Amino acid sequence: MLLSLNNVRKTFGSVQALRDVSLQVLPGEVHALIGENGAGKSTLMKVLSGAHQPDKGSEIFLDGQPYQPASPADGRAAGIAMIYQELTLALHLTVEENVTLGLERSKFGFVRSQRAAVREALAWLGQAHIDTQAKVGTLSIGKQQLVEIARALLCEARIVIMDEPTSSLSAADAQALFEVIRRLRDKGIAVIYISHFLEEVQAIADRFTVLRDGATVATGMMADASLNQLIESMVGRPADELYPHVPHAIGETVLEVSNLSGQILPKGTSFRLRKGEIMGVAGLVGAGRSETIRSLFGLDKVQDGQVTVKGQPEINAAYLSPGRALGLGMDLLSENRKEEGLALNLPIFSNLTLSALRKYSRAGFLNLNRELSEAKEWIGKLSVKTNDAGRDIGTLSGGNQQKVCIARLLHHDSDILFLDEPTRGIDVGSKAEIYRIIHALAAQGKSIVMISSYIPELLGVCDSLAVMHRGEMSPVKPIKTWTEHDIMRYATSGTVGEVVE
Repeated sequence: MLLSLNNVRKTFGSVQALRDVSLQVLPGEVHALIGENGAGKSTLMKVLSGAHQPDKGSEIFLDGQPYQPASPADGRAAGIAMIYQELTLALHLTVEENVTLGLERSKFGFVRSQRAAVREALAWLGQAHIDTQAKVGTLSIGKQQLVEIARALLCEARIVIMDEPTSSLSAADAQALFEVIRRLRDKGIAVIYISHFLEEVQAIADRFTVLRDGATVATGMMADASLNQLIESMVGRPADELYPHVPHAIGETVLEVSNLSGQILPKGTSFRLRKGEIMGVAGLVGAGRSETIRSLFGLDKVQDGQVTVKGQPEINAAYLSPGRALGLGMDLLSENRKEEGLALNLPIFSNLTLSALRKYSRAGFLNLNRELSEAKEWIGKLSVKTNDAGRDIGTLSGGNQQKVCIARLLHHDSDILFLDEPTRGIDVGSKAEIYRIIHALAAQGKSIVMISSYIPELLGVCDSLAVMHRGEMSPVKPIKTWTEHDIMRYATSGTVGEVVE
């Protein structure tokens, strides 16, 4: 074994983040590390990289020798490179400067150029066309990620840890990354691959290890494991409970959109949403899915279009604003949780109540006790895992952060909800809880438009579905009339035979 961990433990005060973790990694293999948010994956990787020190009694061996890094510098020196989900690049520096950052060589006090070595690393990754003198901030996210991998090569890494590497990548960039991972494997470099996309890890990984509640619960060859087996290991319950259904009735039309048009929607978009309906919207990135609901919420401007809410007078969509949309009973959950959905420098309760502070103010003064009390109620209703509503929201797992975002929408008590990628970046167990919440909202008579890039999710959750192709939306049809093949065909070509005629 290149890397072997036995009975690894790590506690933070009274919280035992890792309680019994074992992991073995071979040279030149892609090893998937999977588990729910809070299962201990990130903590374990920080132990490996030297950012955290494990508790006494933990055993870690690298090349058969005891491995006890005291810092990330020790980890890098030992050949372990960590590539985080949030890339650690200096966007104002060049590609060469980023790749060699911390690895500079000097002569007589002057930094020596390593341009040839950087070019060689990029060429080996199949990226010889990247200009080493270009500012990293001008590159796409996919190219920036490859710059991080080039840095790992320059460090002569033997183990590369990738944490949710495709969460912000297009399909083309993800495929390019997979090709790079195969090259790393062929070179004898081990890759520890962390992802919530199980179909993805099935395609790229040789072996897997599943963590649950800070302990190893399963390991084996990926070729021998089915998707259902992986899910059951992660959540500790049968996979058929992933898409829970709550009976709900569908009533009269509550939102009618006609000829919503603009630069992203050149042909105009029209649809109707009914009371208690969960309407899914599928399509490729850039097809106009997010732009449609952001326009209806007044965040993105359109040139024309008419919107009718609950039979009220028709509104010109060009004059919608977030304030007006909220007044009409419409609300939006952004796909960009960290930049648009949360104020990461504020506590949990403030994030939950921030957009409705008038409920807690009188004569310009906030009633903080009432604000905190109501926030705790919502935290309980949505089973947010925290014992302190005053904690920074950044300390929560992605799934619990998303629950806080949803709680804020419910706190507004809007009747029409636009949910843009509501389960992006969260684990299977948290997804099941959010699906249950969505169905419960529909049972309460709420109407929901749900955008997702994950087709099985749309087929498992929604009542009806439309697909977008280059700014044009197909007719909305009952979910049972769609197949994955039909959805992908319309998304890529704009045609799907009888389903859209």
